[in-house]
Amino acid sequence: MDVQAAGDFVDRAREGWAQARPGLDVSSIEVMGRITRIGALASQRVEHELAPAAVSRAEFDVLCTLARSDRPLRASEVTAATMLSGASTTKNVDRLVRRGLVERLAWERDGRVVLLRLTPAGAALVDVQFPRFLAREGELLDGLDDAERRQLAGLLRKIAERIEPAV
Repeated sequence: MDVQAAGDFVDRAREGWAQARPGLDVSSIEVMGRITRIGALASQRVEHELAPAAVSRAEFDVLCTLARSDRPLRASEVTAATMLSGASTTKNVDRLVRRGLVERLAWERDGRVVLLRLTPAGAALVDVQFPRFLAREGELLDGLDDAERRQLAGLLRKIAERIEPAV
């Protein structure tokens, strides 16, 4: 079957819904279905490509969140930035601490609060893996010229601003 004529997965899903529920407007999956599918496929690819470094995508998100901060962060700040649950953040940080990639520090203002900071080994891992991550993302966008990338980014930002909670 010709891939061009068949369309992508979302086109086929939409056709299926049109046959199964002809009166239902499923046009939103043209965008939201593709966003979800692209995100899932990209995440699977990242998981696979991070495997040799022995870090999961969630752990990498924690490391990157700490790497781009100019100060140690509370676990709740990491949770908010990564969109992981609090329990998942704790589990991921525990593994990263055991591997020597993240350290816990007592907060001087309140000893009950723990701050998280990258260790030199954690920073070195991010320094190697993040450029690779960016290169892989760039490969996924190779079919778009600069103007199309800017247009797509603007349109996706518009959707994201409607979804993301005010911070």
